[in-house]
Amino acid sequence: MPVSTATRAVLDRPPLNTKKRKLPIGRALAWVFMGLSVLLTLFPFYWMLRTAFSNTRSLAANSSSLLPADFTLGAFQRVLGLSTQAEAIAQGGSGASVNFWLYLKNSLIVATSTTIGQVFFCALAAYAFARLEWPGRDKLFFAFITALMVPPIFTMLPNFILIKDLGLLDTYLGIVLPGLLMTPFAVFFLRQFFLGIPKEIEEAAMIDGAGKFRVFFTIIVPMSSAPIATLSLLTYIASWNDYFWPLLVGKAESVRVLTVALGVFKSQTPQGSPDWAGLMAATLIAALPILVLYALIGKRIINSIGFTGIK
Repeated sequence: MPVSTATRAVLDRPPLNTKKRKLPIGRALAWVFMGLSVLLTLFPFYWMLRTAFSNTRSLAANSSSLLPADFTLGAFQRVLGLSTQAEAIAQGGSGASVNFWLYLKNSLIVATSTTIGQVFFCALAAYAFARLEWPGRDKLFFAFITALMVPPIFTMLPNFILIKDLGLLDTYLGIVLPGLLMTPFAVFFLRQFFLGIPKEIEEAAMIDGAGKFRVFFTIIVPMSSAPIATLSLLTYIASWNDYFWPLLVGKAESVRVLTVALGVFKSQTPQGSPDWAGLMAATLIAALPILVLYALIGKRIINSIGFTGIK
């Protein structure tokens, strides 16, 4: 039976090289460096976990151990108010009561209010700078962006005097007001994305009778969900981790946020040393909302980093 030309070409093809390629030395070194970098980055978090599950009295005697010293959940029980004062002192705790749930609620209120207000007003301002035509727009935007070069510590004292004169010390509004309206970075970030949206989309909607506000809320905002999610997460993390400003204007326990409460908890040392296990347990629980938030919208953030336009 005659063999076709295609079959003969397949039979005459030289055998494939089945040898495994050797990993280049440069790539191997890069992987080793990356692995070491990951380990160095994650080690503090592991040490926090190790300390949180340890007995405070046993930490000094087992300071070099990589495993928890006398494994116990006592630190979490102290932080959540589930242990008695005698039990807390027996495990090396301060014995002082910690109103953790109140501080957690205050942090949630402050961070959520700041994020919603800042993202909303910054989106409106960014759209005005990107799309609306009005005299002096570009000059005003340049002057607005120059505020990025002003260190926040320079505006801390004027803001404090203003909040004090308004009688807003020890209130939620006093804590969130400086970051509630807008920040230069947020406006710049969203404006750059809005500039990349084709104007034809908005013009088509306006021809159908949609106004500026309807175009913004029904077209621009849905198309900008990725950068808005990114900005929301960055704003929430910054507000959640803020320490100095809430310490200045929110000293009352009724509005004390978690970051300030952790500092107060560390300073309570009736037994001569801080309750390190309790402090690490409280820090771990305080970080959980941020981890959950990042898990929920992390994919949108990754997508927004590499966007190149509207598809």
